[in-house]
Amino acid sequence: MPADGTGAEVDAPKRIDERIAELGDWRGQILSRVRAVIKNADPDVVEEWKWAKATSPGTPVWSHDGGICTGEAYKRVVKLTFFQGAALEDADGLFNSSLEGRVRRAIDIAEQDQLDEGALAALVQRAVAHNTASRRK
Repeated sequence: MPADGTGAEVDAPKRIDERIAELGDWRGQILSRVRAVIKNADPDVVEEWKWAKATSPGTPVWSHDGGICTGEAYKRVVKLTFFQGAALEDADGLFNSSLEGRVRRAIDIAEQDQLDEGALAALVQRAVAHNTASRRK
């Protein structure tokens, strides 16, 4: 299990469950849904809890042969940031944030947005394939 920055071990799946419960609103519901999509798209995904510090409780991270994406809840959106998003085909047009970056791309999901779970699952699978191919090089 990864350390939380203070040297303490963190049970990432439990911490993600706690974060979803802490939110207690539409953001928790969306974070729970995207988590389920990610886990269904890649049954071998590893859940991590990273970057915890005094000013931030930490961030859910999903990985497989490298980081796939983070899931962060803000006041108006749940943001999924794909570590290698710029390298991924996005035929469904899910990326709608951080488009100017050379590496990362993000999906901002607002309360009223409809999430295309099939397109998200396919994007997760492309991210895993990209990570696996990059790791083999």
